[in-house]
Amino acid sequence: MFQSLTERLESAFKNIKGQGRITDLNIANTVKDIRRALVDADVNYKIAKEFTDKIKDKALGEKVLTAISPGQLMVKIVQDELTELMGGSESEFNLQGNPAIVLIAGLQGSGKTTFSGKLANYLKTKKGKSPLLVAADIYRPAAIDQLEVLGKQIGVDVYCERENKNAVSIAENAIKEAKAKNKNVIIIDTAGRLAVDELMMTEVANIKSAVNPQEILFVVDSMTGQDAVNTAAAFNERLDFTGVVLTKLDGDTRGGAALSIKYTVNKPIKFTSSGEKLDTLDVFYPERMAQRILGMGDIVSLVEKAQEQFDAAEAAKLEKKIRKNQFDFEDFKTQLEQIKKMGNLKDLMAMIPGVGSKIKDLDINDDAFKGIEAMINSMTLEERRNPDIINPGRKQRIAKGSGKDIAELNQFLKQFEQMKSMMKMMNKMPMGRMPGMKPMGK
Repeated sequence: MFQSLTERLESAFKNIKGQGRITDLNIANTVKDIRRALVDADVNYKIAKEFTDKIKDKALGEKVLTAISPGQLMVKIVQDELTELMGGSESEFNLQGNPAIVLIAGLQGSGKTTFSGKLANYLKTKKGKSPLLVAADIYRPAAIDQLEVLGKQIGVDVYCERENKNAVSIAENAIKEAKAKNKNVIIIDTAGRLAVDELMMTEVANIKSAVNPQEILFVVDSMTGQDAVNTAAAFNERLDFTGVVLTKLDGDTRGGAALSIKYTVNKPIKFTSSGEKLDTLDVFYPERMAQRILGMGDIVSLVEKAQEQFDAAEAAKLEKKIRKNQFDFEDFKTQLEQIKKMGNLKDLMAMIPGVGSKIKDLDINDDAFKGIEAMINSMTLEERRNPDIINPGRKQRIAKGSGKDIAELNQFLKQFEQMKSMMKMMNKMPMGRMPGMKPMGK
């Protein structure tokens, strides 16, 4: 995410890191490089200049600070200004109303329909809501089909009228359906075009007038940069939308849309989306995004993702097994499954402070665990629960069943034993803890 921008900003900070104090010259050089990095990231020059002028004024006004290095001070100033540029703080998502109505708008290909499914899944699993998806794209039968497939995957009803060519009527009828079936949120997926045109704008504006939605979300492909910002301005002029959704953040995103859109339309970014999986939707936090852009990681989001998969009862059970040195391949497989549920492996690692830049050139495949899982799945239940019984004959069978050779299997078994030995060593330490840690179970 924003890899090129992150690298350019890190390069800009090198002008001032190691300097003993802030001067007009090193500030000017750093600010010039930051401005160039933003423009290259497809941020409008006017916005980039105003942004860097603020940084320069703040930096020159901080000469009295001597307890912190100029480099650290500059990074902090840029972080604060980036956070402010993207909205300052999390924006509330309005679900008042019975049912609450969410209108989804945007160009064709921006990811509206996929986002609609993700939002329904988010509201159902995270907010305890009972959503109804509404197919109001009357021009593309494939859009209706796609929404029905998504609805089936997440267990959410989809309302459609395939023969009705009046999108306003479909939306109004969907509200009646929602009330009849006690659905408390309606998500209306509207038609898009390849470019802004009067027919599309009039139609979505008419739907807005008819159903009076609590939220109108403009969905934009973050890879389109400044074009996305211009399109947002056109939609906002007609719809006065309540928030923006940035999609395809896992692609070759330069960052222009994320950094410019709030400034241009004065509407908050409410969600970000990446990939096709229906659980890859995140609430947008400007401060966390600023940290990630600056290569500082996002440990808070990483912990939150881990907590979503955390099961207190299972964790307590696992802790007891570790303390008794009974951790086995069944437990190991369970832990792998929880990690996989957290999302894209490379994105997760990039949230760890200091790791992002080190793995930028690595090809970390989400299938990285498949070989390990294949070896575990080729074991019998008895072997998974009691690895000590795996003898040469059993190894031959496991290797053949998993498509691995004996050397790969032996290496995996050795690594597993090393991990168990480390756990055993931790349990033997005084009070069952490592230095500086609380006792286990306390």
